[in-house]
Amino acid sequence: MNEEKFSGKSKIYSLFRPGYPDEFIDMLYKKAYIAENSVIADIGSGTGKLTEQLLKRGNTVYGVEPNEDMRKTGEENLKKFKSFISVNGTAENTLLPDESTDAVTAAQAFHWFHRGAFKKECKRILKESGRVIIIWNMRDESAPVTIENKKINREFCPGFKDFSAGSGNDREKINLSDFFTGGYITEYFDNPYVFDRESFIGRCLSSSYALKEEDKNYSDYINALSFLFDRFQRNSVITVPNTVCCYIGSV
Repeated sequence: MNEEKFSGKSKIYSLFRPGYPDEFIDMLYKKAYIAENSVIADIGSGTGKLTEQLLKRGNTVYGVEPNEDMRKTGEENLKKFKSFISVNGTAENTLLPDESTDAVTAAQAFHWFHRGAFKKECKRILKESGRVIIIWNMRDESAPVTIENKKINREFCPGFKDFSAGSGNDREKINLSDFFTGGYITEYFDNPYVFDRESFIGRCLSSSYALKEEDKNYSDYINALSFLFDRFQRNSVITVPNTVCCYIGSV
């Protein structure tokens, strides 16, 4: 089940997954996709990467996360925010009241959902004028470091098919016309990842398909990632070109 794909990865996910640039978060408010008094349902909230950025703006946020490991880490990370409400629900069954939210967000998670059931649930929990905001960090497919990283994943990780929602070069190919009603808006922001060795390997290990320590070939996988870092590092850091891709519309 998709809900279990990140079991055992919450700590490394929390430590090494990047968030989203301030310019992108600012844009959501400046263009009134979200208001500072909005009640938001963050679906697939995980350890709270996007959730925290919304909470810091003063929003009330329901963090809907079905994976127990990820949800508990998120609860620990966000316990200082009184306007955070943790929910053990799914994208298709959030357990939230009818017409209870002004916006629904899904960051790095939409590709795990059943589109039709999620759309129906969004229509139920959103107020009449509410929007759905779907967000991905997407690597640049043409970047040599991304090409080589993909080769390593294909060699060592049986569950690897592609990076989430493809890559930055695929962003124009993403068709959400069957999900949104009446078209949708797209917004793009540069968000290059800059990693030292530990954070680069940690980011790789935070993926759902990445090998765990008990898996066969784990040491070889780590060695391959470390060698990749050495090939592309400059001044002990590696830069991975990446774009925040955001899709906003009504359902």
